[in-house]
Amino acid sequence: MNLTIVEGDLLDQDVEVIVNAWNRNIIPWWLLIPQGVSGAIKKRGGLQPFRELRLMGAIPLGHAVETSAGTLPFKSIIHVAGINMFWRSSERSIRDSVRNAMTLAAKRGYRSIAIPLIGAGSGGGKPDKIQKFIEDELHRCSFDGDVRIVRYTKTPTNKAGNQSH
Repeated sequence: MNLTIVEGDLLDQDVEVIVNAWNRNIIPWWLLIPQGVSGAIKKRGGLQPFRELRLMGAIPLGHAVETSAGTLPFKSIIHVAGINMFWRSSERSIRDSVRNAMTLAAKRGYRSIAIPLIGAGSGGGKPDKIQKFIEDELHRCSFDGDVRIVRYTKTPTNKAGNQSH
């Protein structure tokens, strides 16, 4: 695995697949105001990925599911349930999310993936601590390809509310 840490917008990465830090699908997506990565996907990629998610039902904490990328230039989006019912992330939910996302990406034959700081936005986690959990879990995974951990930073192309973290 070739692991890099980058600053920028997850949706601007030149990779085959991205990871979206999602909720557990217990509250219907249309009742939520999408934030972070989900808000950016909705704004730039449309509603199709979320319509597909709706059909999947509840996602166990730490699990990963795959949808189309809507109008985004990726082959797909891997959504992970990284926050619990109280909108908080934990070391376990982050590690399980990373491991399950990477297992799914490897199974599907993807060679490049970008991962946000799962649980650092709505999940309330400290970015540096979450990055360490993600990096450590990635080193335990078997993936033959490029992995980018993306730390969100505002750039001139990013607009307010278009955060990818």
